[in-house]
Amino acid sequence: MVESFTRSSNGLDYRRNLDSVKDCQNRSLYWRMGGKLVTIEVKKGENVKQRIKQRWGLWLTLLVIVLGLIGVGLTRVNAGLYQQTVAQVTHVQTKSRSTTTDEFENKDATVTQLVTVRVLNKAHRGRTYQIKNTYTRSGAMDQPYHVRNQVFLRIPSDHSSAVTIQGLKRDTALAFVAWLALALLLLIMRFSGLMAFLSVALNAVLFYAAIQIDLATNGGHIYLLFGVLAVIFAVLTLLLVLGFSRQMLVTLGATVVGTGLAVIISLIVFAVTHERGVTYESMQYVTQVPRPLFLVETVLGSLGAVMDESTDIVASLFQLKTERPDIAPRQVFKSGIQIGRSIMGPLINVLFLIFMADTFAMTLLYFRNGNSWGYTFTMNMSLGMVQSLISGIGIVLAIPVASWLASRLMPKAVMV
Repeated sequence: MVESFTRSSNGLDYRRNLDSVKDCQNRSLYWRMGGKLVTIEVKKGENVKQRIKQRWGLWLTLLVIVLGLIGVGLTRVNAGLYQQTVAQVTHVQTKSRSTTTDEFENKDATVTQLVTVRVLNKAHRGRTYQIKNTYTRSGAMDQPYHVRNQVFLRIPSDHSSAVTIQGLKRDTALAFVAWLALALLLLIMRFSGLMAFLSVALNAVLFYAAIQIDLATNGGHIYLLFGVLAVIFAVLTLLLVLGFSRQMLVTLGATVVGTGLAVIISLIVFAVTHERGVTYESMQYVTQVPRPLFLVETVLGSLGAVMDESTDIVASLFQLKTERPDIAPRQVFKSGIQIGRSIMGPLINVLFLIFMADTFAMTLLYFRNGNSWGYTFTMNMSLGMVQSLISGIGIVLAIPVASWLASRLMPKAVMV
């Protein structure tokens, strides 16, 4: 049996007809959208509106993925958008190689290249230059260049000075990684993935704005600025991912309370111990007072982990309430504690590995230059260890907080 549905001027008949097919036998639905006949196979008991939403969601996802891939390709021809001089490497010739060994028996090789580039933009467009590039195999402070690489050039107005390469143009790689992340989110998570990506993008914009304000005020209000920013991060992320609901409010409360208690406890410990062993001087390239920056880093670093844990616990407890509406608040609290115990260990280890991995390259450099374990740990890893401990405190405290808030503020009947 075949039924034909057409959209009326106000769309009401269209929606009513589709809803009426919810419990019908298997059939094909035909209707015209923009002059094109669209067919959807509907099974018995299937919600037609949900099926149409899924179909159009898939097409919109594929459209975004294709447009994003085209955008990645366009980064190879966008040199005209840059204020800096952009050139493409057309030929590379190795001129010489040499090997060096230092006093700690570290061996490295130095290679000299003759790089031919063609300018892609500005007044020197089309011109060709040959530039000498010297790099080491270790790649600590330099890098090799290859054919088809796009680079930034410095072309001095004084013809007696040499043209130099300032670095690689990396927008294609960055655009591809961003496209890949967005494509996977849309393909796997659909609308939820889009909201997650949107929350990351908005948080990045807010973080950039906060940095600009901090630079303009020279760090005069750094605690207030980034404290408010942390709360905005949590509200915005949970609002986009969970929507405005009681579950979102419970998760937000657990996140803020857990992070806040961890920071308060750490400040009390710092005051009692007079911050002995906390080497703020190991923070490199800091032009402001390092202690406030360290505390701000710790708050922002632990906020995500506490939010992640609180979201898991609260979502699980709300689902438990849905399946067992008669469950007592005390049992909800105990269930939350059990869930928290199962995810606490892996989450703390993930944070520890993230903080430690950030210091890995510099730690190896210290060891390569004959420094001891104690000195290397003090100058490179001690602050990361302190941040891991503070974040671990927040993760542990978030378990009873999230469980208690969910058991007390959860409605008697949860709607899904």
